Amino acid sequence: MITTETEYERALAELRDLQDRLASLQKNQPIGDKGLTKAGIRKLIARLNDELAVFEGSEEARALRHS
Repeated sequence: MITTETEYERALAELRDLQDRLASLQKNQPIGDKGLTKAGIRKLIARLNDELAVFEGSEEARALRHS
């Protein structure tokens, strides 16, 4: 669970890294190869997106936008 702006920034960086890794796997591995790895990365991306969305809708995020 993301509760601070620092954690939010780390999660964004992790999300970018995971997206880059997935793009690299998709580019370099044929369809069907490394499928479990790709699926695992997609699940991590989905989880991070969910956590980021929860934080963005939180009171903490609203307070940061108004300061």
